[in-house]
Amino acid sequence: MNKRQALIAAALATVCSAATVSASAMEAAADKEKCFGIAKAGQNDCASANGSHSCAGQAKADNAPTEWKYVAKGTCEKAGGKTSAPAK
Repeated sequence: MNKRQALIAAALATVCSAATVSASAMEAAADKEKCFGIAKAGQNDCASANGSHSCAGQAKADNAPTEWKYVAKGTCEKAGGKTSAPAK
């Protein structure tokens, strides 16, 4: 096998494994829901609902109503959160 074939084989293996991971991630996400108001400072999962930032881990305060985390379906309200974003 020459260098070019080895690179192509490696690229194909990477694509195939990424597709498997993506399918697993989508299945896992189907069992979760966004829960607003329960994230600790610096532990939010993504952008805030009010647009103050666009990345995970940027929450400034504990339990801010615009910050969210993924939780298992059906557990958000038990944890004191809400499944809908606060009104703007």
